[in-house]
Amino acid sequence: MTKTPDSAVRAHIDQHRAAFLDDLAAWLRIPSVSADPARAGEVRRSAEWLAERLRATGFPVAEVWETGAGAEEPGAAGGGLPAVYAEWPSGDPDAPTVLVYGHHDVQPAAREDGWATDPFEPVVADGRMYARGAADDKGQVFFHTLGVRAHLAATGRTAPAVNLKLLIEGEEESGSPNFADLVRCRADRLACDAVIVSDTGMWAEDTPTVCTGMRGLADCQVDLYGPDQDIHSGSFGGAVPNPATEAARLAAALHDADRRVAVPGFYDGVVELTDRERELFAELPFDEERWLGTARSHGVLGEAGYTTLERIWARPTAEVNGIWGGYTGPGGKTIVPSSAHLKLSFRLVAGQEVEKVREAVRAWAAAQLPDGIRHEITFPGATRPCLTPLDHPALQSVVRSMGRSFGKEVRFTREGGSGPAADLQDVLGAPVLFLGISVPSDGWHSVNEKVELDLLLKGVETSAYLWGDLAETWTPGEDAR
Repeated sequence: MTKTPDSAVRAHIDQHRAAFLDDLAAWLRIPSVSADPARAGEVRRSAEWLAERLRATGFPVAEVWETGAGAEEPGAAGGGLPAVYAEWPSGDPDAPTVLVYGHHDVQPAAREDGWATDPFEPVVADGRMYARGAADDKGQVFFHTLGVRAHLAATGRTAPAVNLKLLIEGEEESGSPNFADLVRCRADRLACDAVIVSDTGMWAEDTPTVCTGMRGLADCQVDLYGPDQDIHSGSFGGAVPNPATEAARLAAALHDADRRVAVPGFYDGVVELTDRERELFAELPFDEERWLGTARSHGVLGEAGYTTLERIWARPTAEVNGIWGGYTGPGGKTIVPSSAHLKLSFRLVAGQEVEKVREAVRAWAAAQLPDGIRHEITFPGATRPCLTPLDHPALQSVVRSMGRSFGKEVRFTREGGSGPAADLQDVLGAPVLFLGISVPSDGWHSVNEKVELDLLLKGVETSAYLWGDLAETWTPGEDAR
C-alpha cells in the first residue's frame, strides 16, 4: 500500500522548509525573462539550475531540452528557449504515469515599474515571498520537489508510487511558440496517463479549489480594401463602398440581440454546462461588484441566460480587440478611406474545433461584405480548449489530496483564459488536471508578485499525497477520455 501518513508528510515538510525556501529563492534570483532576447542566457541558466536541482532531488533523469527550428537534430541548440524534462520511474509494473507541466520563464520586471523591492531579489515578509516568478510559475513548479521527497519519506519508498515525469517549459510567457512542436517531437518520452498542470490558482486563501478546464483561443485580423487610394467623400461618398463603414458593420454583426455570437456554426459541438456544474459555480462566494472593480468596468454584459462566472469560464465568446482605418488625426479629412482593419478574438470551449471556427468566421465575413470590398483574414496560431469531467477518477485524486492538506471541502472552478495545456492533451491523449495554490492577490504579471508561504507548503503537501492516491485508486483506461 502507498497510503501516505499525514503526520509523517507534515513532519518532513517542517524539517526541510527552510532549505526548500532557500533553494526557491536562489532560482527566483535568475531573471529568466523569455520575452527579452538579452536575457536568453538567463533562461538557459534557469533551465540548467532546475535540471541540476531535480537530479539532487532524486530524479535519475533530468535533461535540458532544446526547442525551435533545428532542435530535433542531436546536439543542436535550436532557435527557441530551453525546456527541462525529468523522469523518475516507479518500479511498480502497474503504476500509472503522470506528467507534471509548468514553466520556468517569467514576465519582465524592473524596480522602476513600481516594485517595492528588486523583483529578482526575493524578500520574505509577513508570511509571503515577494519576487518575479514566486507564484507564476517557479514556486508552483518547485513545490513538487519537496512534495515527492515527503511522499518517499512518509511511505518508506525509494521511488514514487507513480512513474513521475516533469516538463517545465521556457517560453510560456512568450506565447509558447515552440511548445506544440516540442511535444509532438518528444511524444514518446512524454507518454503518460495523466497531465498535472501546476500553473493555475485557487479561488481564495480560505476556499481551496481545483480548476477543471481552460478555454481555447483563436484570433484573427480582418483587412478590408475598397478604393485603390483615399478618395474625396463629396465626389464619391455614398456611391462606392467604404471600408471603414464596412468594418464597423462587420463588428456590429458579430453578436445578436442576446449577445450570442452570430457567426453561423460557431456553437457547433459546444459541450454545455451540466446542472451540477452550474450549481457548483453558484456555490462560490462571488462578489460581482468587487469583480467589476478589478475589471475597472462599470457594468456586466454578456450572453443572455448565463451568469458572469458561466460566461467567463464555460461559454465561447467573440471580442473586437481593435478597429481602425481612415483618417484619425486632428480636425477633419473628408475622404472615403482605401482600407480599414479589425482584430477579433474567439475564446473556445470543449467541443469546438479550431479549424471549424476559422472556416465559419471566413464564411461569415465573406457573406457580410458587399461587392467592391476585397478582404483578407489572417489567423495566427491557436490554442485548443481542454476540460476534464468532474467524475474523472484522476481528478478526484487531486481533490482528495488537496482536501487532506487543507482540511476543507474543495470546490471547482474553470479558467477563462487559455494556455498550452491543450497541446499536451491533444498530442499525448491524456486528461489534463490542474493543481495550483496561487490566489488572485499574488499579482501575476504585475508589480510586487508574491506567493503565500502557507499555501505554497499546502501545495507541497498536496503533491506528497497525490502520487499515492493516484496509484491506489486509479486504473488508467477504465475512465472515458
